Amino acid sequence: MPAVHVAQINFLPVPANLASADVFEQWPSLADVAEAVASAGTRVSVIQLATRPERVLRNGIDYRFVAVPDTHRARHLAEVLDEIRPDVLHVHGLGFAADAFALAQHLPQLPIVIQDHADRLPRWWRRPWWRRRYAAAAGIAFTAVDMAQPFTRAGLFAPQTRLFAIPESSSRFTPGDRARARAETGLHGDPCVLWVGHLNPGKDPLSVLDGVAGAALRLPDLQLWCAFGNAPLLDVMQQRIARDPRLAGRVHLLGKLAHARVETLMQAADLFVAGSHAESCGYALLEALACGVAPVVTDIPAFRALTDDGRVGRLWPCGDAAQLAEALVDVAANRPSPAQVRAHFDATLSFAALGRRWADAYAQVLDDRRRRAG
Repeated sequence: MPAVHVAQINFLPVPANLASADVFEQWPSLADVAEAVASAGTRVSVIQLATRPERVLRNGIDYRFVAVPDTHRARHLAEVLDEIRPDVLHVHGLGFAADAFALAQHLPQLPIVIQDHADRLPRWWRRPWWRRRYAAAAGIAFTAVDMAQPFTRAGLFAPQTRLFAIPESSSRFTPGDRARARAETGLHGDPCVLWVGHLNPGKDPLSVLDGVAGAALRLPDLQLWCAFGNAPLLDVMQQRIARDPRLAGRVHLLGKLAHARVETLMQAADLFVAGSHAESCGYALLEALACGVAPVVTDIPAFRALTDDGRVGRLWPCGDAAQLAEALVDVAANRPSPAQVRAHFDATLSFAALGRRWADAYAQVLDDRRRRAG
């Protein structure tokens, strides 16, 4: 039996000044998701909108950089798909449901699966149009099925549309030698706790500081290390640390670091902490799990999905610093080993695991299509 052939399409166009070789470096998810799918034995073609046409064969995957006019775009892309002849179309981004719907008008027999990438719920007055567009999807994938609830409550998805729980991507980080990583980075502490994320209200670093302060009496050797990019709360954080003797000298603000350096930090850490109120996936948590770091993260759908409902590490309620303090103390005393955390990652979150999940999703929508045709 021939392998299922999937075409993945990215409607967000490549910037005009970016060569295809640079696209793979600056947009790693373009290849990451395709290669994850291919690892399960699925044949993959990728269509990427661009300003100039090019075809690249990379790691067994056929990438077609396609330049199409805005007018009659669906017709031109349908011609490309008709040449490729995939069994399933995988569309990146719920925000491109209108494009998916237009393609479905040209290729009504082609099942379409749409993958969420932090897409927002449409405004209420636009929902009738979006409801019609989403009806073109045979399946829709979120990191956690619970993340579909705002859409399903609004009646935007058709009853027969399948919902899949598949993380947006995975990570190539690996566990390392902890002693070597600590010597290289200067990280220390027992536990050595790492934060990686923007210092903004949505990530809620102030609740994390309060939780660390609450845990400090029972964990006198705890040290918190914070790597971050955008930092609108940096001044508030610095003031909070300076005026609290439980935090001064215990919290280290590292600033923005190269991605490779973040991997070394994670290899040095005992625990990974996050205070996010919402995430479409949680790439920093994925990377921490890949490095074997025990997570202490907020109880939100994406983090529940990545931690097996908190069976790996511990979940705590958003904004509840007292519960975070308890979680830090508990996991510090009963932390899973790096090997145990990595085993969870390999089994459920690795690129190979993602490939298996996608293969199963494609099989289900194809089976649905066959049953309806029969």
